[in-house]
Amino acid sequence: MVMWAIGTLAAGTALSSRSWCLMSRGAGAVLLAIGASVAFTGPAWADQTVMAADGSRVDCAASSRDLTRISLVEDQFASVSKVSTGNPAEDFTVVNEPVRGDIYLSVPEGYSRPSLSFFATSKRGYVYKLVCRIAGEDAVQVFISNPAIASERAPASTRARVEPREQAAALVQAMYSQSVIDGYQMRQSVRSPVQVGTLRVQMIAEYRGAELNGRVLRIENRGKEAVELDGATIAPASAVAVSVAEPRLVPGQVTTAYLVTRTGERP
Repeated sequence: MVMWAIGTLAAGTALSSRSWCLMSRGAGAVLLAIGASVAFTGPAWADQTVMAADGSRVDCAASSRDLTRISLVEDQFASVSKVSTGNPAEDFTVVNEPVRGDIYLSVPEGYSRPSLSFFATSKRGYVYKLVCRIAGEDAVQVFISNPAIASERAPASTRARVEPREQAAALVQAMYSQSVIDGYQMRQSVRSPVQVGTLRVQMIAEYRGAELNGRVLRIENRGKEAVELDGATIAPASAVAVSVAEPRLVPGQVTTAYLVTRTGERP
């Protein structure tokens, strides 16, 4: 694992006005490069995590040769419903494992369809339509997280809508401490670095939530002169929050940046 952070993030950084203001200038080259890297290289992790609401469609990938495990986060599958075609080359198997409540998919050799689909009901009463394309031969794991479950667990007094600024502050603090907060899925996985001028940039972790996404960036100065980093340099104008551990990088120095954007917005 690439080193999580170099230097010290001051305790007040997460709550300072500079960190939480909306940026007035356009997206910097650093984040544009990161966005391009995400768009064209795809995720580096093998496991899939999907956010899904009750009754929604869940898109995933299933193994063509091995088992595909599908698991609910803080819930369990109670039943599955599928149609049998009667043609072995077009049918697949779904097994509902009773102990953990996971389901396992397998397709026969020579399966002729590009994808498989079925319905599943959870013990909490949520229904999902799963559509899994057939891709790859290795075993696959899919984790489905429903944001409504976190709301169910929260005390009634805390279920009122939290302002985006407060959510962003909590998310930055969670990213800095490498912890997970309710309603978010964290993936620590290093993407291929991109070179932007004299800066070498990697996304090393991502937090996905229903309203906000957080990204942890490792930034290294590989040039011969010091570089000044500020919010407008590394964040798009639509960013909800941005915090930089060390805003001035001397040659060879590494820092960590924490970026929060609204879900669905690409940096």
